[in-house]
Amino acid sequence: MAFLAVADKRGFSAASRALGVSPSALSQAVRGLEARMGMPLLVRTTRSVNLTDAGRRLRERVGPSLHEALAAVEEVQGGADRVSGTLRLTVPRISVPLVIEPVMPALMARHPELSVDISVDDRNVDIVAEGYDAGVRLSEFVEKDLVAVRVTPPFRFVMVGSPAYLARKGRPQRPKDLMTHDCIGFRMGSSGQRYAWELEKGGREYRMAVRGPFVTDDAAMMLSAARWGAGLAYVNEQAAAPDLKAGTLEEVLPDYGPSVPGLFLYFPARAQRLPKLRVLVDAMTARLPRKPGRGGGG
Repeated sequence: MAFLAVADKRGFSAASRALGVSPSALSQAVRGLEARMGMPLLVRTTRSVNLTDAGRRLRERVGPSLHEALAAVEEVQGGADRVSGTLRLTVPRISVPLVIEPVMPALMARHPELSVDISVDDRNVDIVAEGYDAGVRLSEFVEKDLVAVRVTPPFRFVMVGSPAYLARKGRPQRPKDLMTHDCIGFRMGSSGQRYAWELEKGGREYRMAVRGPFVTDDAAMMLSAARWGAGLAYVNEQAAAPDLKAGTLEEVLPDYGPSVPGLFLYFPARAQRLPKLRVLVDAMTARLPRKPGRGGGG
């Protein structure tokens, strides 16, 4: 358990806080495991802790089983309805203002025995292998063998630019016009490559490998760069809404903004038994618009 905690948290300090033991005790436990195995499992520097090849193989083999066992123990110890323990989530940056910030304050206030550990990461994460209870992603990135629960309505992506930039460079009229514009790049967390903008109109899809002098891995930074005139940005409509309303940004190619099914909370089927996950699902889905039933009911 000590080794897996250090591997998951990528450091002794964070792991010691999660386990409630001292960093020295944790370090001693890991050294004992390495001595028994006759090989190093971690590479330690003054700034970071990384896995050796042997440590990576060990984590991949025993991590999922141990995390499942710990979840079962936590469920039994907590009782059938007691909401306690640590809720470990991995979420993309886009989800923070859409579902995390609106839900977490009330959820934690309602359940004071619940702790929340959230990793904000845009890469695709194997939640079982990496020890998370659940994750939030666009539906296209959720593995088919996991339970997926909608937590936002469908939404659009839009392309926006500042009035000053558009006055200087003009407005694109067709997708191919983007190739002559400065387009703010989004660097994918999993590969480091620039995201190719995906457009659609009338059933036809366009994938534009746009270019520009400014690249970031943060959507909020993309909006800031668009405001100061660095180029056009491709962001979700909710994030751009305040700027569009204020006139600090203007939408371009509005007929080509693609719609996506929305964000989904995903988790292994076995995790549905955990009280901490049940209350999270309830809190996130309670915010969705209710479809009227027969007779106008919800």
